[in-house]
Amino acid sequence: MSQIFTENGDVIPVTVIEAGPVTVTQIRTKDKDGYDAVQIGYGIKNKINKSIAGHLNGLENLRHLREFKSHKSTLKANQSMAEEIKTDESAIAGLKRGDKIDVSIFNMGDIVRVSGISKGRGFQGAVKKHGFKGAPASHGHKKMLRQVGSIGQRFPQHTLKGTRMAGHMGNIRVTVRNLSITSIDKESNLISLKGAVPGRKGTLLEIVKT
Repeated sequence: MSQIFTENGDVIPVTVIEAGPVTVTQIRTKDKDGYDAVQIGYGIKNKINKSIAGHLNGLENLRHLREFKSHKSTLKANQSMAEEIKTDESAIAGLKRGDKIDVSIFNMGDIVRVSGISKGRGFQGAVKKHGFKGAPASHGHKKMLRQVGSIGQRFPQHTLKGTRMAGHMGNIRVTVRNLSITSIDKESNLISLKGAVPGRKGTLLEIVKT
C-alpha cells in the first residue's frame, strides 16, 4: 500500500503490484483439447517434479501455472506480480509458447476487478465475523455480551444450514470491483491500483478488465 498526490493536492490510496513478466506455457485449441485457452506461468522455483519439468521443457522452472479460457479477458496478479492475457480467440491465435507478457498490456484509467485469497483471521465470534450487535450491557447480561443468541426453533428441531455463528474467518476467495489503474511503470513492471486488494503482501491475485 502507498499513496499518490494529484495535481490539486488530493491523496489517492493505491496498491503497487509488480506486473510480471509472465510466460505463455501452453496454447490449448478446440481441435486438440476441446476448448480454446491459454496457460501462463510466473515465478521461479528451484525444484519441480518430473511431470512439470516435462511440461515446461525448454522454459524456466515456473512456480505458478494458471489457465484461462477464451470467453473472458483475465489478469493474473501477485502483489509482487501481475499478468494479463486477453483470452479471446484472436488474442490466443496471436500467442505462442514461450512468449513473454509484461505490464505494457495495461492502460492508464483501466477499470479492473481483483480476486484473491483474503487474510486468515482464525476462529472468531459472531460479533466480529458477522457484525452482530451483541446483548445489552445491563439487566442480567453478565458474561453474555458477545454471545450469538438463539440459533434454533421448535421446528424442524435442528440448526439450519447457513446460520450465522462463530467460526473460521477469512482465508476465502474475495473479489473487489471497480478499481482503476492510476499509474504504470513499464521499466520496473509496476502498476498502481486505486484502493486495496485482497490478501497479504505476496498474495496471488487475478485481475480482470471490466
